[in-house]
This record gives sequence, structure tokens and C-alpha cells, in this order.
Amino acid sequence: QILKHRYMQRIYILVLAGFLSAVTACSPKYSRSIQYDQALDTATSLAPNYSEINSWAAHPWKKDLSDSLPAIYKKNYKIDSTVDVFFIHPTTLTADKSVEWNANFADASLNTKTDYGSILYQASAFNEYRVFAPRYRQAHVRSYYTADTLRAKKAFDTAYADIKASFQYYLDHYNNGRPFILASHSQGTTHALRLLNEFFVGNYLKNRLVAAYLTGMYLPPENASGITICKDSVQTGCICGWRTFQKGYEPEYVKEEKSSSLITNPLTWTASTAYAPASLNSGSVLKNFDKRYVHLVDAQIRDGVLWISKPRFPGSFLLKMKNYHIADINMFYGNIRENIHTRVSAFWKR
Repeated sequence: QILKHRYMQRIYILVLAGFLSAVTACSPKYSRSIQYDQALDTATSLAPNYSEINSWAAHPWKKDLSDSLPAIYKKNYKIDSTVDVFFIHPTTLTADKSVEWNANFADASLNTKTDYGSILYQASAFNEYRVFAPRYRQAHVRSYYTADTLRAKKAFDTAYADIKASFQYYLDHYNNGRPFILASHSQGTTHALRLLNEFFVGNYLKNRLVAAYLTGMYLPPENASGITICKDSVQTGCICGWRTFQKGYEPEYVKEEKSSSLITNPLTWTASTAYAPASLNSGSVLKNFDKRYVHLVDAQIRDGVLWISKPRFPGSFLLKMKNYHIADINMFYGNIRENIHTRVSAFWKR
């Protein structure tokens, strides 16, 4: 029910494509060029080999779109190779007529959609450090709202199997003891929460976690790892996360949640419900990747979600939706960059 509502909003949002950058990440601009047979499990047998560079959407050893930066951030930019970011991208397998329950991770057109959407506009927010973003057999968006819950579970399990394998390969071959950041959005957060529960329970990895930026989904008050919400801008080994809606709007599925989601205000980096004015917003990145909008939106935590004022930018009068899920990262692009740097500095001091 949660994602059925979100899916219907996605249909409307696509009509407004061209305004928010994250719309680009989720829109059908890059049409699917490969058709599969009717066997729904075709993709299941095509597991990625993470020793191959092409199994990664972003990797420090290749030039990719996570290396991009809006012009304003290029001055004095350099990569700090002492810290890693493991980024899990959101759902881009959204075609209504698609028969697949899981993506073929080697589908060139789908990968283009992912790269020019999520990797460019979201993963790049973390690129002061080495970014690793695996391609994976993501579950089709229908898996969130279908009545066939058994098939949906299988689709999510297939997707998570790839995320788990890629994370293990990253730890075994690339991490080399570095501190790291876990970052995700939407379906990526669904899988990141499973990583926390499986890899961080009584594990040494907790001591290497700078922070987990898990955006776009409900975050349960407790998880098996014991890692909880960040209390301020310098705490390490904690979770930051939010879901963004227009002020005054609370979806029915949020009202029906049995417990309030963990949440962070990305303008104050606290869990306080105090209002944070737009003057604290150092930069949002929308359709034009090279343009930074300063002071675009404010933010306030309300009942497990993040409320913001309606963003004002050229053409925003056409923006009617109140669910800003697809721009959870973009609205706070500059603040995320700044906070990552702050937490890494705090990590080394600790």
C-alpha cells in the first residue's frame, strides 16, 4: 500500500520531468532497448561478477558519473582516498510493461538511466571520498505494491543477494581497513538496512563506520545491529535518514505505520523537531546539474517524516505533488557534502 501510493505519484511526477533532477533518475527518458522472454526468472541466473569493473556503476578505478561535480563545488576539490563510500542506488526498473521482476544488471539502457540519474545526481554528493556503487539485479518497482507478496519477496531476496555479494567483495578486496560511509536511497535503503542487520551485529565493522546515510524509506526505531539515529552533526557510527514531504502533508501509509520512523533533519543534523529555516540550506541541485540553488527549502521533522516548504524555482508553479521522495538527496546536496566532511574529521579525531 505504501509503494502503491508512491507509484501513482511517480506517474504524475513523470509528467513534470525536467524540473527536479531526481525525476531524471526515475523517468523513462532512456527507453529499454532489450526485450526478454516471458520467463520471469531470466535475470535471476545472471548474477554480477564483482571482480569485473563493469559490474560497478561507480568505482574509483574507472571514470564514471559519480565523479561529476556542479561547477560551484569544483574549486579546491580533491578526493580523500583514506575513506570509502558504499552507495546503493534506488529503483530504476519502473517500466509498466516490463515482465521482469528483477533487472538484468547488464542491460545497457537501464544502466544508462541509472548512471545519468542516481549515480550523477545522488552518488556524486559523496564523491569527496572513494565511491563504490554496485550494479545489481534490482527488484521491479511493482515488488513494493503487488498482491503477489511471495514473488515480491523473491525479487527483493535476489536483489539483496547481489548487494550482499558486492559488499563482501568490497570488504575483501577494496576496503583494506579504511573507514567507510554507507549511503542509499529508496530500494537502496531497503537493502542497506539488511546489510546493517547482517554485517554489523557485534562486528568490528561498527568501528569503521563513519555514518550511514539511509534516505527515502521508513527506518525502524531498532535494528539488530544496535546502530541508532545520529544525535548531532559530528557523531559517528550512527544513522542519518529522512523522507521528504510538503509541509502539512502526511500520507495515509505514514499514518498507518505502527511506530514512528527514525529521522534526521539534514539542515541541523539532529532529531529535534525544531524548525530549521531555509537559510541553513547551503545548496540544492535540480535538473541543471551545474546550477546550485541556495536556501531553496527549509525543513522540520514531524511524526517520522521531514516537512519542507514548496521549493521555488523556474517552472515550480507546475509542481503539484506533495511527496518529494525522488529528491530526498537533491534538496540537501550541499548540506550532505558538508556533513560528510564534518563527520570524517570527527571520526579521525575520535
